[in-house]
Amino acid sequence: MDLAQFFDILWSVRWPILSGIGVTALVSALAIIAGSFVGVFVGLALTYGVLPLRWLARVYTDFIRGTPVLVLVLASFYILGTIGLQLSAFQAGVLALAVFCSSHVGEIVRGALQAIPRGQTEAAKAIGLTFSQTFSYVLMPQAGRQIAPAWVNTAAEIVKASTLLSIIGVAELLLATQEVIARTFMSLPFYFHAGFLYFCINFSIERLGKYVEKKLAIPQS
Repeated sequence: MDLAQFFDILWSVRWPILSGIGVTALVSALAIIAGSFVGVFVGLALTYGVLPLRWLARVYTDFIRGTPVLVLVLASFYILGTIGLQLSAFQAGVLALAVFCSSHVGEIVRGALQAIPRGQTEAAKAIGLTFSQTFSYVLMPQAGRQIAPAWVNTAAEIVKASTLLSIIGVAELLLATQEVIARTFMSLPFYFHAGFLYFCINFSIERLGKYVEKKLAIPQS
């Protein structure tokens, strides 16, 4: 098979592939946003929560991080349905990836907050700042510089983990590629093509992370 033939077939199946890219991007974005939001609160609970809350946050974090993503996906789709919570494959996939993301972001936030000298928090209290003000104006701006690189890695992992959603029928990029292969019997070229597209998505995330890191960096005098 020559390249001209491959690109001709690729053009003919462009819409299913583009649809798969869109679903992958949407699932990943929703999971990353929701997981990051929850992860911040998990990190705060691990760092500043009362003892019972810290224990709960620690159990949650360790259990989720120690569970394979595929198990989380299958549990979200099948097990939740048995207890009356009916989710579509798309919703279950987003939930599973968001939960996975939140556990990792929680640990990232915990590590970044604990790296900030305690004197910073005590000084904020001394001038009358509330905890929310201390977090917004003192802790988070400093922690953000340490969080950004690890968060980018987590975001890239979520994109790669989205391939597992094909197991429950979410029509993301991998499943769209497999459906094309089933019609064309051209497995190797289309798997290489899918790998290239995943690389492009993750490379874009990495570039965005670098941009954010530069914005958060302390100017050199």
